[in-house]
Amino acid sequence: MASVGRDRNGTRRILFIDPTDGRRRTIRLGRCSQRQAQAVKVKVEHLVKAKIMGGDIDDEVARWATTIGDDLHARLAAVGLLQERVNARLGEFLHSYMEGRRAEIKPQTAVHLGHTIRNLLAFFDPEKPLREITEQDAIGFRSYLLKQGLAEATIRRRCGIGKQFFAAAMEGGMIGSNPFKSKRLPCSVKGNKERQFFVTPEMTEQILTACPDAEWRLLVSLARFGGLRTPSESLRLRWQDIDWERGRFTVHSPKTEHHSGHESRVVPLFQEVREPLMQVFEAAEDGAEFCITRYRPNNLNLRTQFERIVRRAGLRPWPRLWQNCRSSRQTELCQDFPEHVVCAWMGNSKLVAREHYEQVRDEDFERAAQCAQKAAQQPSAPACTGRKPTPKEDPENADLLVSAGTCEAAQKGGLGPEGFEPSTKGL
Repeated sequence: MASVGRDRNGTRRILFIDPTDGRRRTIRLGRCSQRQAQAVKVKVEHLVKAKIMGGDIDDEVARWATTIGDDLHARLAAVGLLQERVNARLGEFLHSYMEGRRAEIKPQTAVHLGHTIRNLLAFFDPEKPLREITEQDAIGFRSYLLKQGLAEATIRRRCGIGKQFFAAAMEGGMIGSNPFKSKRLPCSVKGNKERQFFVTPEMTEQILTACPDAEWRLLVSLARFGGLRTPSESLRLRWQDIDWERGRFTVHSPKTEHHSGHESRVVPLFQEVREPLMQVFEAAEDGAEFCITRYRPNNLNLRTQFERIVRRAGLRPWPRLWQNCRSSRQTELCQDFPEHVVCAWMGNSKLVAREHYEQVRDEDFERAAQCAQKAAQQPSAPACTGRKPTPKEDPENADLLVSAGTCEAAQKGGLGPEGFEPSTKGL
């Protein structure tokens, strides 16, 4: 289907017949070895075959086409075997990526993507071609974020989003490799134990007392005792989701709804949640759909208001106010229920729970110390040095004397030479 030719000056070329018009086409490779020319010839044959069949090219050939240089790619495009390579610029690509996904991504996701785009365009030149961004450039981007004073988790998340951007560029054939896919560039978000904080029930009671109304008390109770993500899951809670008789309610999660089977979960109607929920229900207007109505506007910053309530309660705001309420509840529940049951109620996996939610509390150390102290104070059983009374000396057990005597007589008799079993011929 294709052949390798050699010119007088030592350069090589690949010859093939164009299936569209039957004409012979030539791809000049320049000076290269016969082995290199043969490798390109094999790929050309795959491309010609795909053109004849009218289907997509093989995945391996498609990956190869993204890794070759611009010169060879242009020669293959000139004979109709590949599409012309678009030398996309970073700023242009990021803009088109966001426009293409704006309809399908959630508002909060758009915010995170926007932060990463802003950092990328501040570090790189917006006119920089995507193909010129290297792995070393990506590592330099991480160093740039470190100098901005961002937390490690934030840096990992933004590097992960950068990896997502360039993966899309690879799928579009704009680049041959992903510069952010490097072992030296950590992108997975790890739990930060230093930012974990256990919100005790006593602290929660103080906060509930300081809340301005019943709906705020419900918001805090849903986060701290229901384990809901706030505000996303709390604001989605509807009255039709509450099963008062069976003592449970359904939580719709926008964070996990794109995973099949994780659109919603059922959570027990804990007593700490039932009471504030009933207060809001009794005060709700006829025909009300959502449990929380006063604090639904998107521009309402619940975290800032929550921080004010915490200060009003005489407490100092802790890191990740809403997140640590949910984390505290998961830690409590894991003391009384199996981990897989708690994870089903909380809507996360065991791996995520152990990395980001479950905490080791001070009272765990105190309880362990108390157990050790009790074990040290436990008196050991006294050694048995006295002689046990015989049946004659113990009137209550006198009837055992006959049995013991019979047993002793049987032992003195011994066994005969043959024992219990009859002798065999072999013996």
